[in-house]
Amino acid sequence: MRVIICGAGRVGYGLASRLSSENNMVTVVDLSADLIRNITTELDVRGVVGHGSHPEVLKRAGIENADMIIAVTHSDEVNMIACQVAHSLFSIPTKIARVRAQSYLESEYNDLYSRENMPIDIIISPEIEIGKGILRRLNTPGAFNVVGFSEGRVQMIGVKITENCPIINTPIKQIPDLFSGLHAAIVGVKRDGEIFAPVPSDPLNVGDDAYFITQSDHATRLLEIVGNRENKARHIVIIGGGNTGAYVAKELESISGIRVRVIERDKTRAEYIAEDLKRTVILNGDAMDASIQEEAGVSKSEMVICLTNDDKTNLLSAVLAKKLGAAHAISLVNEVSMQDMQSELGIDMIIDPRASTISSILRHVRRGRILDVYSLENGDAEVMEGEVLETSPLAGKTIGEAGMADGIAIGAIIHKGQVNFPEYNTVIKQGDHLVLLAEKSALKDIERMFRVSSDYF
Repeated sequence: MRVIICGAGRVGYGLASRLSSENNMVTVVDLSADLIRNITTELDVRGVVGHGSHPEVLKRAGIENADMIIAVTHSDEVNMIACQVAHSLFSIPTKIARVRAQSYLESEYNDLYSRENMPIDIIISPEIEIGKGILRRLNTPGAFNVVGFSEGRVQMIGVKITENCPIINTPIKQIPDLFSGLHAAIVGVKRDGEIFAPVPSDPLNVGDDAYFITQSDHATRLLEIVGNRENKARHIVIIGGGNTGAYVAKELESISGIRVRVIERDKTRAEYIAEDLKRTVILNGDAMDASIQEEAGVSKSEMVICLTNDDKTNLLSAVLAKKLGAAHAISLVNEVSMQDMQSELGIDMIIDPRASTISSILRHVRRGRILDVYSLENGDAEVMEGEVLETSPLAGKTIGEAGMADGIAIGAIIHKGQVNFPEYNTVIKQGDHLVLLAEKSALKDIERMFRVSSDYF
């Protein structure tokens, strides 16, 4: 596939790294010569210095022969115009734009992105994707990551394995027999900094991060079994009233029994969100000031969510909140090198906005009938949902006969809307949806499994 990426920032670099490593022909466009020099030195990609929405720059990037354009510059307007130019002048089949300003995303303006107006095929909103992830985490206390698949029927749940977990040192294949009726399959384990798809004889160890695929209505029981069940947060403090913070607060207002307070440093922004949020208390002040956090009730809160635009503020505000008595703290951190400070600082969860955006884009880049994708551990593995077509090598075979490649673990099979637990003798049928984890080395095998036709590759 020939892909042009406009924007060589964190997201553009992450996408270029992922797609080029999978033998796609990638060209990156950016105004910064330094960023282009860096990305072409470190990755196997072409680079073009110039404005991503200018036709002559896109021509130099090879737009006339491209299959896809992904516009992820810092400017919404540049991203939108780049897609418009790619369509109007070069008839590019797939156009993806990152759009942050919420005013562009109001439902009453949906016609803006029709083929007759501004033909963008996929709009990615990082703030909303991050906000949805936070809300899933709040709704499933005890998990450090929660992602839904198959229209919410199935969830991927990330759980930290502690010494209190009753299934330590138990081979994974024996776990279903221990808990009758529980639909939960372990598809991924992160151990000593590396994530892998376990084999049935593998045990869980203290300190592991285990990724389960479970039927959604079994999530609470799963967390109780592994000893990570917690009460849902009712008193929540959000630090940062930007797009993400305002979105989360707005969604939480619709849930009875939850009290939300937002600390926003900028007075104008604080006044703006105060008009929009009806049941949320807005405090104008610096979250690095202990007295402001005390006024917001941080010491009695079950959850503090730090969502400002500054990584250091998010990290230090979370540390202060925990010191003041907050039960849990979550921080948004852009800089990858700073994300490793989580355990040392005692922060419960780090949110990587780049990972959320890349996952959103990958679901539209993957070949074949791959319907949804979520990237784990900086792309070392992906959890995905795929549809089995007649031409798939899986159709009509049992899981045992299918001969899954190393690095792939199936967590659920959805047959005609029914969630089934994968077993050795389970027959995979045309039209089934599989939810699975694949290590990076197995992604080509995954695309073949869900290929559209026999000569697709």
